[in-house]
Amino acid sequence: MSDRTFHHTVRVPYADTDAMGVVYYANYLVYFEMARSELLREAGIPYGRLEAEGLFLPVIEAHCEYRRPARYEDLLEIRTRCTELRRARLRMDYEIFRGDERIAAGYTWHACVSPQGRARRPGAMLADLFKGEDT
Repeated sequence: MSDRTFHHTVRVPYADTDAMGVVYYANYLVYFEMARSELLREAGIPYGRLEAEGLFLPVIEAHCEYRRPARYEDLLEIRTRCTELRRARLRMDYEIFRGDERIAAGYTWHACVSPQGRARRPGAMLADLFKGEDT
């Protein structure tokens, strides 16, 4: 839906690796969350502001494909795009690169809910994320 891609960089800390010296698989979802938070911040709508306006975005589905392992001190770039916006749901897509090599890709679906957990439309603030140019 949008061609606007946000870029976030993270250097893998030792604590994120497992006994084999590679990033533990669940940490990729943490990297997705970090990139998603930065996307919102860069767009001028940090998550705290969304919550203050009564909009919460719980993850209702997550998927990740692991192509190559990341290791301690690797510099990773997470590219994030808002790709679908439905009535009370939105999808974010992620690609993780080490240099020019794509090592993982995935997505998360989020419900748009009120503080009481009721479905609600995301409003114009989030709709704007699904338009625009690369940053």
